[in-house]
Amino acid sequence: MARWLSFFAEYNFEVKYKPGKQNALADALSRRPDYKLAHVTTLSSSVPDLIRAAYAKDDQCVALLRALGSDEFKDSDIELSARLRARLHRYSIDNGLLCYRTDIEDNPRIVVPHDEELKYRILYEAHDTALSGHLGREKTYSSVSQSYWWPKLYKWVRTYVRTCETCQRVKPSAHAAAPLASLPVPSGCWESMSMDFVFGLPKDSEGNTGIVVFVDRLSKMAHLAAVPDSIDAEGTAKLFIDRVFRQHGLPVAIISDRDPRFTGKFWKSIFKVLGTRLDMSTADHMQTDGQTERVNRVINDILRSVCADTPRRWSSMLPIVEFALNNAVHASTGFTPFYINGLTHPRVPLTLSLRESGLGGGRGCRSAC
Repeated sequence: MARWLSFFAEYNFEVKYKPGKQNALADALSRRPDYKLAHVTTLSSSVPDLIRAAYAKDDQCVALLRALGSDEFKDSDIELSARLRARLHRYSIDNGLLCYRTDIEDNPRIVVPHDEELKYRILYEAHDTALSGHLGREKTYSSVSQSYWWPKLYKWVRTYVRTCETCQRVKPSAHAAAPLASLPVPSGCWESMSMDFVFGLPKDSEGNTGIVVFVDRLSKMAHLAAVPDSIDAEGTAKLFIDRVFRQHGLPVAIISDRDPRFTGKFWKSIFKVLGTRLDMSTADHMQTDGQTERVNRVINDILRSVCADTPRRWSSMLPIVEFALNNAVHASTGFTPFYINGLTHPRVPLTLSLRESGLGGGRGCRSAC
C-alpha cells in the first residue's frame, strides 16, 4: 500500500466516485457476465431434529441432559439413577444432542431415545435403502454404530436383519466354502488386485448380461462395470483404465481365474491404450484368492434385494451397489474400503448433518451395548 501511495503522489488528480454499473470499462473484468453468482444448496437430515424432539419423552435422556447442564431441561425434577450417574463421564452434549462414547478414544455417538419408530427409521436407512444394500447383521450394525447408540443396539440390529422380508426372500442359505490358499498381504492399496466376471444376469437395455469386478486385495475396495457376454480382453482393459487406472494407477499384480492368454492380451491392451513404449513382461502363477468370489456373491445378493421388482434395471444400480460395498465394514480389515483408501467416511443421508459437528465414526464396540 505504501508503494502505491508513493507512486500516486507524483500525480495531481481528483478522485470522483462513479457507481460500478456506470463504469463499464473498469468493470469489464470484475463484472464479467459469464461469471454469474453461484447458488449454494446445503443439504441436511431431519434425523437429528427428530432425536432432539424425542428426548423430552425419555426420562433417562432428560435426567442425563439435566445432569450435564442442558438449559432445556434444567427445571426437570427427574433424578439420575445410581447406574447412570456412575457412567455420566461417558456422556456429553453437542449442539443439543446427547452423545455417548465407550472410552476416551471412541468418537462420540448420538444417543437415540426410547422411541421405537425413530429407531426403526434409523435401521431402515442403514439396511433397507439401495445405498445400504440389505447387507448382513455385522455390516448393518457397524453402519449404525458409527454414528448412533442406544442400549442393546446389537440385539435390535440382529432382530431387524433376521426379520427383513426382502433378505429372507432373495438371499440363499449360507453354505460352507472350500478352503482357499492364502496370498501374501499387499503393502499398499491397489498394489495387487483381483479381477473376475459375473454373468447370467437379465439382459439390460444396452445388451449387458454381466459385471466385471475389480477388487483391491488390501482395502477390499471394489469397482464394477456392466459388460456383455462378448466382452474380450481389449474391452476389459478399457474398462480397467476407466474404473481403476484413472483413480489408482497400475497395480503390480492382477489375480484372475481367466485363461493366461486372456490375461496377457489384457495387459497388452492396457499398455496400448496408455501409449507406452516400455516392454512389460508378465508372469503367471497358479494361486487362488477367494475374495472376488466372495464379492461376487455379495453383489448378487444386493442386486436381488434392490432390483427385486425391476430386475432388468440392474446395470443402472451398479454405482449404488459399488458404493454400498465400499462403505461397509469388511470383516478381514475391521474398516470400510473407503476409510482405508482415504481415511474418511463418505456422507450418506443418515449422517448428513452429523459430520460437520465431529459426531459419528465411532468404533461401534458391541460389548458396550
